[in-house]
Amino acid sequence: MHNPAHPGEVLREFLPPGMSVTETAQRLGVSRVMLSRVLNGRSAMSADMAIRIGLLTRTSPESWLANQMQWDLWQSSRKPKPKVQPLQRTA
Repeated sequence: MHNPAHPGEVLREFLPPGMSVTETAQRLGVSRVMLSRVLNGRSAMSADMAIRIGLLTRTSPESWLANQMQWDLWQSSRKPKPKVQPLQRTA
């Protein structure tokens, strides 16, 4: 597994050059602050945001959420494993 890009970083590649965060947020119907946090990797991609971005970019919301999941798993895999007591299987 490699270090995947945060969905906000991927979204930046979809936006036309010169399109401001403000204009993009208005098109999405979200606050500028919320979009800025996603674009800068400080907030996760929610299902609602994935739907909006999918509509904006004509891509699937599932692809945005899959990207978020891959990024989250990568980040978590870099931390010490939690101590968990597994369930015992019953016959």
